[in-house]
Amino acid sequence: MTELLSRITFNPKQCGGRPCIRGMRIRVSDVLDLFAAGLSEGEILEEMPDLEADDLRASLLYASAKLNHPVLVP
Repeated sequence: MTELLSRITFNPKQCGGRPCIRGMRIRVSDVLDLFAAGLSEGEILEEMPDLEADDLRASLLYASAKLNHPVLVP
């Protein structure tokens, strides 16, 4: 899991400091948007040939980790 997450990089001088993939100007949110639009893994990799399958898995894992927190309701 840690190995996959190491594919997610942060650079305050790139993409406004948003999480990107392997130092490229491809944001995690770009990948998530493509999945949300209904593209398959194969279609995303065809659309963005610089990406690898593990980059897509890392994006999903990163998003899952960021959203996995309890919400306390009074």
